[in-house]
Amino acid sequence: MHRSDTESTLQTRHHIFWGDATDLSPVADASVDLVVTSPPYPMIEMWDRVFKAQSAEVAQALSRGRGMAAFEAMHQVLDRVWRELWRVMRPGAIACINIGDAVRTIGGLFTLYPNHARILSALLAIGFNPLPAVIWRKQTNAPNKFMGSGMLPAGAYVTLEHEFVLVVRKGNKRNFSSASGKQQRQESAYFWEERNLWFSDVWFDLKGSRQKLSKSERNRSGAFPVELAYRLICMYALRGDTVLDPFLGTGSTMIAAMAAGRHSIGMEIDRSLEDAVQAGIDEMVPWANERIDQRLTAHRAFVAEREKKHGPLRHRNVHYGFPVVTGQERQLRFHRPAAVRRLDKATFSVDYAPADYPETETNGPAGQTRAPRRPSVEPAARREPPNGQCVLPGF
Repeated sequence: MHRSDTESTLQTRHHIFWGDATDLSPVADASVDLVVTSPPYPMIEMWDRVFKAQSAEVAQALSRGRGMAAFEAMHQVLDRVWRELWRVMRPGAIACINIGDAVRTIGGLFTLYPNHARILSALLAIGFNPLPAVIWRKQTNAPNKFMGSGMLPAGAYVTLEHEFVLVVRKGNKRNFSSASGKQQRQESAYFWEERNLWFSDVWFDLKGSRQKLSKSERNRSGAFPVELAYRLICMYALRGDTVLDPFLGTGSTMIAAMAAGRHSIGMEIDRSLEDAVQAGIDEMVPWANERIDQRLTAHRAFVAEREKKHGPLRHRNVHYGFPVVTGQERQLRFHRPAAVRRLDKATFSVDYAPADYPETETNGPAGQTRAPRRPSVEPAARREPPNGQCVLPGF
């Protein structure tokens, strides 16, 4: 085991607002470092009810069989959310929006509704700077993937088996000028081999949502995998940053932020999903510690294979003592979630302990590990933001 001489503790805060994402007034201006979200998908029938409740134009267009008019009216609802994101994001903050296109027959006409293109157009009009996007190639077990006329030409259609993660930034890249900011960034690093996988523009390795949801909860939430949010948070936010999801659903983004040591804010209009959010939070600590173990184990295997082929690596991580490919990984450090405390009906606090490597505390048969003991952490003094708005890191 290798332990850093300097121990540090970490505590994060997480708040849920139950309300409409088109009004993020509880969130303070320029207070968010990263947005990770997946809105209701326009022109997917399961979301018609949500959009009809927001817009009479949507209901009218659908009733008259005017597909493109309904598509535009639905996106005009989402446009209000994107304008709110611009307000709450700090300069240099990044937004990652998971969205899929839709295919649907309305008025007898089969049509592709390009949600990703319409959202990107709206984001650019607001002023966001586009960055390279990700294509998420979704795994499917469907035995019949054909649409249209099957094996007969001219009447069959390509099956949609991918979604997009649009990535945009508010202005230019962040500036890390202070010593503390630079240190925070270095400790939030990821492994060289993770970068090669995560920053590919096509993701094949993500499965569907891991949460245990009933069919009705899954239909109401449109949940994406916690791993998708966890990856994006590790890629684009520092430990201690604030992550926002204006369409929280069953809480995938909040759970991932807890696991990754980031603060988070969630907005969700459907209060009936509260139990599903709580169930996910209850599973966060073991999931996060298993994920950290996976990352450490995968790195050890990568190092063994790389050194076997190319000889010893030049750099060594100062906290764990293992070899790393680049000098940027020398300060990389994991913090294990140890406990989640519910401070009130909508606010949670998570305590962490620096992760050792390899894990030595055992519980049961040899080789089985358990999370470190809960650290002794005194809650930080709470600072009330202006007008009751949420600025989590200052709690």
